[in-house]
Amino acid sequence: MLHPDIRTNADRRDPDAALAEAVSLARALPALEVAGAQVVPSRTVDAGKLFGKGKIDELKALMHNEEIELVLVDGPVSPVQQRNLEKAWGVKLLDRTGLILEIFSDRAATREGVLQVEMAALNYQRTRLVRAWTHLERQRGGLGFVGGPGETQIEADRRAIDEQLVRLRRQLEKVVKTRALHRAARAKVPFQIVALVGYTNAGKSTLFNRLTGAEVMAKDMLFATLDPTMRSLVLPDGPEIILSDTVGFISDLPTELVAAFRATLEEVLAADIIVHVRDISHAESDEQAADVRDILTSLGVDDGIRTFEVWNKLDLLDEDAADALRQRAARDEDTLAISAISGEGLDTLQRAIAEALQGATRVADLTLGFAEGKKRAWLFDQDVVTEEAQTDDGFALKVRWSAKQEAQFQQL
Repeated sequence: MLHPDIRTNADRRDPDAALAEAVSLARALPALEVAGAQVVPSRTVDAGKLFGKGKIDELKALMHNEEIELVLVDGPVSPVQQRNLEKAWGVKLLDRTGLILEIFSDRAATREGVLQVEMAALNYQRTRLVRAWTHLERQRGGLGFVGGPGETQIEADRRAIDEQLVRLRRQLEKVVKTRALHRAARAKVPFQIVALVGYTNAGKSTLFNRLTGAEVMAKDMLFATLDPTMRSLVLPDGPEIILSDTVGFISDLPTELVAAFRATLEEVLAADIIVHVRDISHAESDEQAADVRDILTSLGVDDGIRTFEVWNKLDLLDEDAADALRQRAARDEDTLAISAISGEGLDTLQRAIAEALQGATRVADLTLGFAEGKKRAWLFDQDVVTEEAQTDDGFALKVRWSAKQEAQFQQL
């Protein structure tokens, strides 16, 4: 694993932390064994080979001694650079985009996720056809009726990829329509959506499993969860909600993947509450949080959506550091300090979500006739009934509800 550290880039993150994250990315693929990793300082980027000749020779000797078969470069590598480095080193090479695509391909479970991965991979391959065919004069035979006297192999490959992309887009449109129908069906049910978002490996899936009792893949690896998972959850003394676990965000996510996975994050756009889960024990937790906020903004998430910032993994900190964070979080009603592993703070988090969803509540007295069973059932489904007594004419109820619930009741 190589991380190019370009000295002219004043805005770069700490190179050692970036390298550690890249190694975690590589370890997310079971088929890979990371033999070594290093930051490669460089004043400039060589347009043809990325690194200078001396560094290339030095790395070649290292790879030969370690019997390296695959080199991962944590950053963008042009098709020409990739071809030249593979030739110089005698190995296969993947850049950051290629590695993330491999992980996404390994993780995708739903039909939509698989289609999106295939589309992103094809778009990536389309730009790198120069690797396979370096001689543009290579012609595919033909009678010349289409495309002149013939077409280059690159043109033929690119046309084949474009045709496959058209087919995938059609399939994806059908899947997205089906998801839209499911969302429309959920909209008719008075369940509000709470979306968990956060940097990859922040502990979203562990929190999701702890709250819902589900068995979503939750491992200490990047991109453990790729496809969104949704489960119903009844909050203590509160409403029933739909909790959504989403794919983890990451810095410098390739633009092809942001576009490809926009549909996967549709549940975030439809959320009533966003819970931003942070790994507060991570050395670059603040930078990761900024990356998440930037991606949410790029997705078009409304600033008006109530967002809770949840500082997870208190269990990984010493008691003094954890206590200091608890005190800081207590000063902001939208910040909570928790541990999804130990369960600390989860009751407080659920109460905060319930209060935010219900808004200001008030008590009301209702009288329902025996024939109004549908309305009575709805009130109990909403968990707003605090007292009930049967009368000669029906039922006398005392309810505590929000203005939204009262308006919904009036429509029954």
